[in-house]
Amino acid sequence: MISPSHADTSSCPFNGIQYQQTGDFSELPLLCHYPVKAQYLSKDPDFLSCKNSECKKYVKGRCAVKTCSASLTFHVVNFRTDIEFVLFAGGFATPCILKKLHNKLSFTNPKQPLYGHLSSIDSTAISMRVTWISGDKAPQQLQYGDGQSQTSQVSTFTQNDMCSSLLKSPAKDFGWHDPGFIHSAVMTGLNPSTTYSYTYGSDSSGWSEKISFKTPPAGGTDEVRFLAYGDMGKAPRDPSAEHFIQPGSLSVVKAMADEVSAGNVDSIFHIGDISYATGFLVEWDYFLQLITPVASHVSYMTAIGNHERDYIGTGSVYVTPDSGGECGVPYETYFQMPTPAKDKPWYSIEQGSVHFTVISTEHDWSQNSEQYEWMKNDMTSVDRTRTPWLVFTGHRPMYSSVNGGILKNVDENFVKDVEPLLLENKVDLALWGHVHNYERTCAVYQEECKTLPTKDASGIDTYDNTNYSAPVHAVIGMAGFSLDQFPSKADEWSLVRTTEFGYVRVHATRNALTIEYVNANTRKLEDSFQITR
Repeated sequence: MISPSHADTSSCPFNGIQYQQTGDFSELPLLCHYPVKAQYLSKDPDFLSCKNSECKKYVKGRCAVKTCSASLTFHVVNFRTDIEFVLFAGGFATPCILKKLHNKLSFTNPKQPLYGHLSSIDSTAISMRVTWISGDKAPQQLQYGDGQSQTSQVSTFTQNDMCSSLLKSPAKDFGWHDPGFIHSAVMTGLNPSTTYSYTYGSDSSGWSEKISFKTPPAGGTDEVRFLAYGDMGKAPRDPSAEHFIQPGSLSVVKAMADEVSAGNVDSIFHIGDISYATGFLVEWDYFLQLITPVASHVSYMTAIGNHERDYIGTGSVYVTPDSGGECGVPYETYFQMPTPAKDKPWYSIEQGSVHFTVISTEHDWSQNSEQYEWMKNDMTSVDRTRTPWLVFTGHRPMYSSVNGGILKNVDENFVKDVEPLLLENKVDLALWGHVHNYERTCAVYQEECKTLPTKDASGIDTYDNTNYSAPVHAVIGMAGFSLDQFPSKADEWSLVRTTEFGYVRVHATRNALTIEYVNANTRKLEDSFQITR
């Protein structure tokens, strides 16, 4: 499946290097322009047996030449540009286009406003941002509440905004896809912890359906319920081969959507490695469509990860091509967080009894850096009578038993420079992604357990922070990407290690922070613990 239809479908075997530089080593058709999807005809079980055949030539009353037909299904979302289906032979490594199957296909309304998602702009919860995509650059309307309306601010990005090096990046080359126009508007005059509805669009481009949403609780109030995870990405809803498939993402979104629709969620925190588009821009549309059942109803807050930001010669801490040349541009356009400035993707926000400090592990965090000074000032200024819980989040973890492979490039100075800030400011819980599993620590500092949990009357591990000792760390990168296996031996600070797709559910009151790790497939709890004060 090719889009746009005029894309170059010649064979380019060396494009495999561009996939691999992002970390994707799966087999994909190596055309000169990225194919959105591809399937072998054998995906139809009746094709190889030639169940559906037609004789094309008879010799002496017997069929001498016959053809076998196949039927394939492709899941398509509205990414605005026209589509062409082609038949190829020669395998994925050296594909040769045999035939264009029919004329190009166009979306009925390429300007349709789609994929609206919510985010908080501050801790008051009286304003909420909605961001959506359309093929129309003209400003559109966000209508909400009882007849209120806001006009959208419109932005986009171009291929020139992507980055590259001596080795071409996918975003600058065969992975580019026109993103359309990103619309954003802020609803004002809202009340915290209140349900409203909204719709967005225009008479000329069309309107979204009416969507209900709930504002989060204001910072400083007693209670908040949120979900958190990292490393989600997306997966196909058909048997297609695609770039960077994250097999657990569908079940995780389905499980969370059920919780959101039941009214049990105030907000969501996605801690890095968002879509794994990594320079293949059409994948952002598939990801945004995937999260719509959750992100359109509650505040969807994010942190940046290596697959959004890192690229050679662009100022990222890690000199890798992990973003595929995106360098944070699509991420910051689609997910407009309350950050201080462009390419400074760190912020804090308060909801209920929790103060969240959200950092970028991909930008300079060394002592005396701008981000380090911000972290120090932010956490020092927290009023613990207003928000008794301090939750620290970033993508690359300080603690993980998976200390080779994916973690071999985690800078050891990150722990050396930043961990003392967590202890000094009495961080209760640190949440991380990057490693694709779940792991919980003791209350740990400098790789030494300062306190072990005790069991409460229900048998739940409980950390008593009445006499604070150190933060508890949890790696929660199990929301989609293929899971990482643990080594047979673990350090004493590692208490729980699990490899199942899922997410964490957190309930914060003024006296307790309760964390539950939900298995997305069984809906059972794989781990639960609480921190009390």
